[in-house]
Amino acid sequence: MTTAEPAAGAGEFDLGKLLAERGGERYDLHARHLNHQLPRMLHTIGFDKVYERAEGAYFFDADGNDYLDMLAGFGVMGLGRHHPVVRKALHDVLDASLADLTRFDCPPLPGLLAEKLLAHSPHLDRVFFGNSGTEAVEGALKFARYATGRPRILYCAHAFHGLTTGSLSVNGEDAFRDGFAPLLPDTAVPLGDLDALARELRKGDVAALIVEPVQGKGVHEAPPGYLRAAQELLRRHKALLIADEVQTGLGRTGDFYAYQHEDGVEPDLVCVAKALSGGYVPVGATLGRDWIFKKVYSSMDRVLVHSASFGSNAQAMAAGLAVLSVMENERIAANARATGELLKSRLAALTEKYELLADVRGRGLMIGIEFGRPRSLKLRGRWSVLQAARRGLFAQMVVVPLLQRHRILTQVSGDHMEVIKLIPPLIIGEREVDRFVEAFTAVMDDAHDGGLVWDFGRTLVKQALAGR
Repeated sequence: MTTAEPAAGAGEFDLGKLLAERGGERYDLHARHLNHQLPRMLHTIGFDKVYERAEGAYFFDADGNDYLDMLAGFGVMGLGRHHPVVRKALHDVLDASLADLTRFDCPPLPGLLAEKLLAHSPHLDRVFFGNSGTEAVEGALKFARYATGRPRILYCAHAFHGLTTGSLSVNGEDAFRDGFAPLLPDTAVPLGDLDALARELRKGDVAALIVEPVQGKGVHEAPPGYLRAAQELLRRHKALLIADEVQTGLGRTGDFYAYQHEDGVEPDLVCVAKALSGGYVPVGATLGRDWIFKKVYSSMDRVLVHSASFGSNAQAMAAGLAVLSVMENERIAANARATGELLKSRLAALTEKYELLADVRGRGLMIGIEFGRPRSLKLRGRWSVLQAARRGLFAQMVVVPLLQRHRILTQVSGDHMEVIKLIPPLIIGEREVDRFVEAFTAVMDDAHDGGLVWDFGRTLVKQALAGR
């Protein structure tokens, strides 16, 4: 029996026609049917742009103006947008008409992608594929608890590991946790505080410590030697080390994984996602040691004890394989290291010129620009007004003109933080560094001269006070 062919023109779906007819309703559709606060926020700060297409590290509007992307979709677009190798891989896998997600076979693509990933972590043995970073973290938390037989996970203050209930339990920001209790009985320790870690481990109920080698919120790096010393403490107490590399992994910090910056660090579980997708198909992965996986999947009765409906789908696996191929062939991690050092050094040199610029830090193409209280009386007064209204407003004052005047998209690193985080596509080079530094310098000149930046600041203060 064959499937009947539809009559020509009958019931056809035309995506291009749909977008042409209704694409202009984008903000109204979101306001009516999705998170209504998103379009409200974008309208308020002037981020309600209409981007028609994207390529590499740039967006383009209907008039052909280019916008430099220094955000990379929160790190998803590690290779930029629409990399031709990843596009071709997806066309190829669709054209192959594979028998995907049968659930009762062992297709080759997941095994091949796992093999490639594990080659970058030779001390690890097995991979579970899910669909996102938070799923990768959820899997690591479950595996650590089951493998150790202990209930409690330690995490670092100000950490971000995702927003589903398990990962939210190890989220170090109260703003995300408020209103969602009860959560799992996990405990925060300060990043870098080995004494606090040892105190908690002595209680005997800790399954693991989960840590971002470079925290996304504020771009704070684990102190030198901390990961190695924490690993030794954990092993002494028969607990595990989980490295959350969802944002820092796949070349972002200049090595394949950020934990590799410190010799001798071998996490028991590693979480990756974001850039592995190539920006197309959601994918997350939990890598771990053989004994952990064999304990979780201890018998045929437990073969599906942890699974994901769309995990290991052919499109995601093809995208991941293409991404890793591009990373090797185009030396993506090396470019991130070299370009990141150039960008960071040029920005750090500006701290001598601008008293509002307090610090520039980070690794590779994960850079934090922190603002702080100025010395001069006039600037200090303006700074104090902003801080009294809401901490983080000055950073937002810088982000907005970068987009509106210089067509550069950036983000504030976290709520109530005077930090801008730069996580551009890993393919950028000196041209993009020049463009960003020139634009940032112009905005900082304006801020120190009392120009239009402060006019927008007054608007933000009114909104902040009205929202209380």
